[in-house]
Amino acid sequence: MIAPGMQRERLLNRRLHEVVQFEHGGFTYVAGIGHFDDGRLAELFLTAAKTGTAVEAGARDAAIVASLALQYGVPLNTLSHRRARSADYSIY
Repeated sequence: MIAPGMQRERLLNRRLHEVVQFEHGGFTYVAGIGHFDDGRLAELFLTAAKTGTAVEAGARDAAIVASLALQYGVPLNTLSHRRARSADYSIY
């Protein structure tokens, strides 16, 4: 159920998409990053090199939650400052 007044900002069927590979905590990740037409971050796809592991499942699930939050209007800096783990890196 969606809170009253909340509406998801839909993405175009075709849009720019960047792919970035990085390492963190001894794992290699590949991130796919999509943007709204105005340049704001809109979606995130995240996979870990070790397919089928809890690390990869957590990465995928976190990316889905972040994508939905961004599409419902949650600012990126709010997502970054509210994560529960250590702040030894920044996503912006």
